[in-house]
Amino acid sequence: MSGWLPGAPCTPGACIETERAGTSAVPRAVLRVTAVVALLLVGIALAAIGRRLPTRLVRAWCLAIVRAAGVRVRINGAAAPTGGLLLVANHISWLDIPLLAAVRPARMLAKSEIRRWPVVGPLVALGGVLFIQRDRLRALPDTVARIADALRCGQAVAVFPEGSTWCGQAQGSFHRAVFQAALDAGVPVQPVRLRYRVEGGTASTTPAFVGEDSLLASVWRVASARGLVAEVDVRDVLPPGGHDDRRSLARAAQPGKAPQPDWTHVVLVARTRTKTPGPTPPIRPRAVGLAYRDIIRRTRTTAPRTTNSPADA
Repeated sequence: MSGWLPGAPCTPGACIETERAGTSAVPRAVLRVTAVVALLLVGIALAAIGRRLPTRLVRAWCLAIVRAAGVRVRINGAAAPTGGLLLVANHISWLDIPLLAAVRPARMLAKSEIRRWPVVGPLVALGGVLFIQRDRLRALPDTVARIADALRCGQAVAVFPEGSTWCGQAQGSFHRAVFQAALDAGVPVQPVRLRYRVEGGTASTTPAFVGEDSLLASVWRVASARGLVAEVDVRDVLPPGGHDDRRSLARAAQPGKAPQPDWTHVVLVARTRTKTPGPTPPIRPRAVGLAYRDIIRRTRTTAPRTTNSPADA
């Protein structure tokens, strides 16, 4: 398995919360999806004719996409600095891409296969996306070098260093390779933490886009939901020279608490999804071991599904 292809244990069946749709949910969802598609078509049209928009309008467009899907946005923290900047965040949903661009418009990373997609590939290339060959470990140094070149030119590059979407109940570790580009270019790193919750309530996994979930199903689920809030916490920028190696830089940029081990997340999710009457049974070491062994077997026998969004990193 390639070091550039990390995976996550999250699956739609185990992790994503679903709510029973009311009679008004379908018309509301149709209107929201239509609005999102209309906004995307406007952006695609502008990219196709090579029209460059001011940063302020790009941010407004990105926020409009998220709000059109029925999600309220709350951005906390100082504005991201100008100049060369590595923008990093945890990865939960396809909504992460416009939310991160609302912090500061940046060049995204995308898997090289997208370049060959009809219509979408050429349009994404016009948007300045940096393509990566995630299945070739030998291509990693060249990818890091291209990111560093973009950073030296004063551009912002947005990356999801987990390399995979997680449900939000747990998170993955930030992989170190991409942080080498910031060290080589001598630019700051802007960490951002993304969270989703229900208005006035607790964290929500409804926006999560994980495992074998389809983009259409995820978009419809978000558009059908009510009271979703996206919280964007812009943390203190990490200036160049503050960390000697990419390991410590990645650790400093990791948002929130330390990531949970895969087996812990799987067992906890299994317990919450299989509630039975009576007292909660204790976690038995043998059951934990079997659950963890099953994760290892599945990741070795099947190609891991990395981030579902176009901005795979």
